[in-house]
Amino acid sequence: MSKTLSRSIIKADLNGHGTNGAAKNADRLPVMKTYKIYIGGKFPRTESGRYYQPTGTDGKPLANVCRGSRKDVRDAVVAARGAVGGWASRSAFNRGQILYRIGEMLEGRSAQFVHELVLHGATQKQAEAEVALAIDRWIHYAGWCDKYQALFSSVNPVNTSHFNFSVLEPTGVVGIMSGGSNGLLELVSLIAPVIAGGNTCVVVASEKHPLPAVTFTEVLATSDLPGGVVNLLTGFRSELLKPLVSHMDINAVVCAQPTKEERQMLDTEAAANMKRVVVPKVKDWSTTEGQSPYLILDTQEVKTTWHPIERGQGGGGGY
Repeated sequence: MSKTLSRSIIKADLNGHGTNGAAKNADRLPVMKTYKIYIGGKFPRTESGRYYQPTGTDGKPLANVCRGSRKDVRDAVVAARGAVGGWASRSAFNRGQILYRIGEMLEGRSAQFVHELVLHGATQKQAEAEVALAIDRWIHYAGWCDKYQALFSSVNPVNTSHFNFSVLEPTGVVGIMSGGSNGLLELVSLIAPVIAGGNTCVVVASEKHPLPAVTFTEVLATSDLPGGVVNLLTGFRSELLKPLVSHMDINAVVCAQPTKEERQMLDTEAAANMKRVVVPKVKDWSTTEGQSPYLILDTQEVKTTWHPIERGQGGGGGY
């Protein structure tokens, strides 16, 4: 067979005009994307080698999604702990710049987020509204990075010759368990106030709606956010919540929509290692209560400092 004839047959088959072209296109199996986890700025596969397939409204599988394990939680915590010092020590203004850059990139990939939300069952209109609100909310918290200290810190009245200041400091490493109400908006609303306050986090994405969450980490990986500030795992809530709250190097856990049994387990495990448990009281993330600056305070510690007031050459009184 001549090279010219061979090329013609290949071209005809690719265009669906060959003898069996239509049948081949009709029988073709789509190549499903494999969504990996996100740890330390990289995209490893889960160490367990397991995966699951979330389904769309038609009951067909959407993708291969990593089914995270306890070991993945430990690896993510190590990455988050390694990043917390550098992230917390950055200026509030610089953290705001970095979060704003992420918002710019979210805007550029909005069509992909809309598509994935539609795959998860949202209508086109609902998906477009959620993506727009999620981007606006991220920018909202970017603006709060260098403002919440001025609003919530204080100079306290004391009855001695001292100044007394109360300022906020990040708690450290925060575990975040997503609920299932929104694939993107809830995720953004949980992560943004945590890292705006200088914390790092280990996030477990929605079990039923994981696609926008992993795409969100692809945005983070190509932004200015240092690796390890946000680490995201996918998998089963029933398998990952307890390792998250029982890990001794996680300082606080934010858990959305816990069941009665989960709340009891959270309180029991947190009491064993003095961990703060935060259950957001937000019922609808699309309302203004979902972007309150008070959500930043949920993962902050209050540091109070005394400073003597100098009196002449003798200096101030003692402590």
